[in-house]
Amino acid sequence: QGPLVESGGASVESGGSLTLSCTYTPSRYCMGWFRQAPGKERERVAIIGSKFSTNYDDSVKGRFTISRDNAKNTLILQMVSLKPEDTAMYYCAAIRPIYCGEPYRLWAEFGSWGQGIQVTVSS
Repeated sequence: QGPLVESGGASVESGGSLTLSCTYTPSRYCMGWFRQAPGKERERVAIIGSKFSTNYDDSVKGRFTISRDNAKNTLILQMVSLKPEDTAMYYCAAIRPIYCGEPYRLWAEFGSWGQGIQVTVSS
């Protein structure tokens, strides 16, 4: 897996919407979005497999949508109804399919990561 590059971070008001993008090297890797708020551990937000199966953290279900366009080598995270608690640095990651559903610690060890992008939601 080659470099991952995130874009689309911004500051928005509570209730607003934002779309994050991540470009990746063409692959059949499992892709995911993670986030880390100040003083907190990095947590998984959403993942999408090579066959487009998805999984979301309970805190974002119904508000965030993960998708991938392999033709454009782009991973997308659409976020609506944003809350102040969504404020964090968001990271795009890729990992071999065998690790797709595994906890963050295995993504940290075996995955490829972008540099991260800031999302700030004000109340």
